[in-house]
Amino acid sequence: MTALAATVLTGPGIAQAAPQSVPAAPSASTPAPESPPRERAAAASITWSLERAANPTADQRTAYDLITAAMNAAVSRYNNLSDLGKSITVRYDPGVPTADGSINGTIRFGNRSYMNERTALHEIAHTIGVGTSSGWSSLGSGGTWRGAQATALVKRFDGSGATLSTGGGHFWPYGLNYDNEFSNTAADRHVQIVAAMVRDGL
Repeated sequence: MTALAATVLTGPGIAQAAPQSVPAAPSASTPAPESPPRERAAAASITWSLERAANPTADQRTAYDLITAAMNAAVSRYNNLSDLGKSITVRYDPGVPTADGSINGTIRFGNRSYMNERTALHEIAHTIGVGTSSGWSSLGSGGTWRGAQATALVKRFDGSGATLSTGGGHFWPYGLNYDNEFSNTAADRHVQIVAAMVRDGL
């Protein structure tokens, strides 16, 4: 049993899409609609928490700061560009060579060079089902994503001949599999493609 007790620190609040409000009631001179408009449910959002040692070492504190910055940026991007929902638990585990994400909602960061927004976006996609869900197995096997919405989206981004390639639990383009793939445009498109994959049945 480890000597350090673990506590959970919830990540700071992240901006998310607000629900659409019901339009104002019509005035006396305006005819009332036949049926009242219904309020749209609030969009889902991704939330996360970081497991922290009760008395962190200097190494752990540095890792926690890097992970927090990476996750806040990635979660903010997901929440601003999609209505995906997931509750994620994040751990610092120096034994992990890079980082990994599981469909059960867990992300582990190990190596310092992977504690960045690119990696966080990529691992969040794994928690949502990229490479980890039965929908991925159905629609992503054979080397090309077969879902209509994500396929249409990559064609809109890259032209009518574009395809969304899959393999080894990853996709490209826009899978953010390596740091040299990261840009703000690529990160935005990554989130949009993951959301389209979910609509396809991921």
